[in-house]
Amino acid sequence: MDILIDCPRVQMRHFTRDDVDAVFEFSVDTQVSRYTGDAGFVNSKDDAMHIIENVWLNEYQKHGYGRYALVHKSDNKVIGFCGFKYDEELNAPDLGYRMLPAYWRQGLASEAVSALLAYGRETLNLDLVVADAAVENTGSNKVLLNHGFEFVKTQPLFGFNMNHYQIRLQS
Repeated sequence: MDILIDCPRVQMRHFTRDDVDAVFEFSVDTQVSRYTGDAGFVNSKDDAMHIIENVWLNEYQKHGYGRYALVHKSDNKVIGFCGFKYDEELNAPDLGYRMLPAYWRQGLASEAVSALLAYGRETLNLDLVVADAAVENTGSNKVLLNHGFEFVKTQPLFGFNMNHYQIRLQS
């Protein structure tokens, strides 16, 4: 599997069908989906396979990017995702990430987001990138602000009050 983005502790690559167990694991974890608005969409490994095949693999083909498997280098375990998803309403890529709670508060999200933004700027030639974080999700709000995202507004979305951010990658 080709590594798209290599960081000191994590790597990002395209998801494959072989990742179904990992996708199921982080998708059904209620701590992971707490602020996402899509809790309950994955209830089985068949649901996880559906997301891999019909969402992520399609996004790679259609847009040239998508959510990438986030792999911890110490054990080669898929611990979540980090990547872009095309937002049709905003006509811009949306940055998002998730990871298993055992890997939280170690700076891995910051490491991955920093590398993803560089990849978006240098390899994908992206300009405007958007992101949303639930107001209550202080960790994700800090990650976005620390990486140069500008707060735009707070709006109801997915059953939460979401802070909407944007960043320009090309100057």
